[in-house]
Order: sequence, then C-alpha cells, then structure tokens
Amino acid sequence: MLDLDVIDAHHHLCRLSSASYSWLEGPRVVRYHGDDFPLRRDYLLDDYLADARALDELGARLLGSVHVENGAADPLGESRWIDEVIGKGPFPSVQVVKVDLASPNARERLTAHATLPSVRGVRDILNWHPDPVLTHRDRADLMTDPAWLDGFAALREFEFSFDLQVFPSQLRQAAALAADHGDVPLVLDHAGMPIERSQEALGQWKRDLAKVAAEPNTMVKISALGTNDHSWTVESIRRIVLDTIEVFGADRCMFASNFPVDGLYSTYGHLFDAFDKITAVLDQTERAHLFADSARRFYRIEGESVG
Repeated sequence: MLDLDVIDAHHHLCRLSSASYSWLEGPRVVRYHGDDFPLRRDYLLDDYLADARALDELGARLLGSVHVENGAADPLGESRWIDEVIGKGPFPSVQVVKVDLASPNARERLTAHATLPSVRGVRDILNWHPDPVLTHRDRADLMTDPAWLDGFAALREFEFSFDLQVFPSQLRQAAALAADHGDVPLVLDHAGMPIERSQEALGQWKRDLAKVAAEPNTMVKISALGTNDHSWTVESIRRIVLDTIEVFGADRCMFASNFPVDGLYSTYGHLFDAFDKITAVLDQTERAHLFADSARRFYRIEGESVG
C-alpha cells in the first residue's frame, strides 16, 4: 500500500465548452503526445478528482495539487478561472500560469497575474525540434534571445518560479539559463522529456540532465512518462524514474500525473502504483519528498514538510 501523502505537482483543467484552446481545436493532428482527440472536452475539477480517487485504493492521501496552464487562448482568463476554483478549495492548491516572456507586454502580464494569490510561477513552453510534428516553438534560440531573457529576468520581481519545458537536445542551454539566473527557482518539467529511448539517447539525456541538476536553483518533475512512451510499463519507465532521482536527489524531485494528457495512456491509479513500485527501494523520507514534500516546498504550499 502507498501509505503516503500526495501532492500532484502537475495537472490541468479544461473548459473547452466556454473557452478557446488552440491545441485542442482545428484539424485532428497526431503529435508526440499522440492523438489528442479524446482530450477535446471539458475536464473540470470533478473529473480530475474522480481520476485521483484511485489514490484511495492505493492507501494514499491527495493533500494538494498544482494546476499548470493548459494553453488557453486567453491565459489571464484561464488564470482567473483557476484562481476562483482554488479559492473554493481544497484543490488545486496553487497554479502555474502562461506568459509569453518574449512579448513586449510580458512585465504587464506578469503584473496582472501577480494580483491572483494562487499564482506561484510561470510556464512558457520552449520545446523546439526540427521535426514540425514535435516542436512547440518556431525558433530554437529563445533561451538566448534578449527580449525573452528580459521577460524571464522579470520573474524575480514577482517572486515567481519558472516551469522549464524543453527536449533533451535543449538541456545544456537550459543549464546555462539556470546558471545565469540563480535567483529564479526553476523546475524542469517531465524529466526533460526523453522522447528517444535508444541506449545512446538515454545516456546523453542523463549526462545533460546532470548539467541542469548541477545548478542549485533547479528541481525536476517526474511526469508525462506516458506522453513520451505511449505503451509504457513499469519496466520501460523504471530507468527514467531512477536515473532522474539519482541525478537530482529525491529531495529535488517531485511526482506528477500530467492528467488528463497522460490519461490517454493509463489510469491515475496505474501511474501512481508504478511510482510506488519503482521507488520501493528508497527509504520513507526519500519517498515523502517525491510524492509530496518537494512540490510543497518548491511551490510554497502550506503544510508540514520533512524537507
């Protein structure tokens, strides 16, 4: 039994019936996360809690969660909606919002988000890949672009953290960003997204992951494993999970569901049961960090922590 508290460090809600999400509209396209057609629906708090109820069967307790922006066409509108949901409690606990940091209006948008008490950080997805099916951005140099860096540097003014989402080929650049901005807390989303699973690719991923971990202002989410391995099993993700923990240390790693996206490939219970099985070799304090305390500390969620 997974006799632990859980803070889900990364999930989404969606109100497609009343708001626009460009990635869930238009022609049906199969991208790296697979066919997202089943996601083209409302996914509200009750839907999330119905999925997360599987933790009860595992003997775990969902104590909190982190809502991460879901690509709404109106990011501030999304953030205000989520702030209202959080205000009614107890889930989600806090949120990470979307701001285009390269925009000339980035500081103005950060100021608007900062009026919402639930906001802890910002995500501006940076995934770039030469394959147009995989890429999120149309340019590879955002992390060195002066305009984007100006917006990024403004995060410290609001005491915002940054959710850093990149592919493995961008990890060295991500490490340099962390080194140059040591006063901005960074969390690497989805374990650096190791989408290629050859031994050579995984070896390079781990070496470059270590460069990010070498910067003391960084942490990592172990999540989106189904997004990057559509037919995953406990054995197929074991190396990703354990290598990430080895590189960062359990006290700088946090587990997350990435639901509903990863619901395309497993149930919530199956995912957290896999996390439980893989980390059975660790001690109780390390597991407490992974399942709740790292997320609690990084996102400044109220509650007791062993860290």
